[in-house]
Amino acid sequence: MLSKKDGAVLLKLARESVARAFKGEAFSTNAFPEERGVFVTIHKNGGLRGCIGYPLPVKALGQSVVEMARAAAFQDPRFPQLSESELSEVDFEVSVLSVPKPVKPEDVKVGRDGLIIELRGASGLLLPQVPVEWGWSRKEFLEHLCAKAGLPPGAWKQAKIKAFQAQVFKEG
Repeated sequence: MLSKKDGAVLLKLARESVARAFKGEAFSTNAFPEERGVFVTIHKNGGLRGCIGYPLPVKALGQSVVEMARAAAFQDPRFPQLSESELSEVDFEVSVLSVPKPVKPEDVKVGRDGLIIELRGASGLLLPQVPVEWGWSRKEFLEHLCAKAGLPPGAWKQAKIKAFQAQVFKEG
C-alpha cells in the first residue's frame, strides 16, 4: 500500500511531466522503482479529458506515471491534445493497480474490481472507479466492458475476464 504522501508525489510527477512537455523538456525519475501497473487520468470540469496506462507491471511506477501522464495529455485518441492553457484547468488522477487475476463474472464486485476482458483478439479495460461514477450494476459493468472492447453485448459470458484493484490518488 502506498501512503497519501506517496500519492501526492505521484500526482506531482504526473503534472510536472506534462508541464515540462510543453517546454520541450525530457523528464524521468528514479522515484518508485517497483514495477506496477498504473493509469493516469485527466479530468476537466468533472469530465474525462484523457486516460492511458499500463495494465500490467512492465516498468517502474514512477517512470510509468511520467510516461502515462504525457500519453493521457497528448496521445489519447478520444480527445484533442491538451493545450498548455488547459493545464491549470485540469485535475490529475493516478490509479496504481494490483496484478490482474482471472475472475468469474459472478465474483466481480462493483467498487472493488477493475476489469480486463479478452475474447477473439479483442480486449478492453475499465478501472474500478468507473462503474461507481456511473452507478452501474455488475451486469451493466460487464456490458460496458464488452462495449469498450468492441465486443457484442453478453460476450462477457464466454470471455476471459481478469480483475484487479486500484489505489486511486486524486488532485484537489
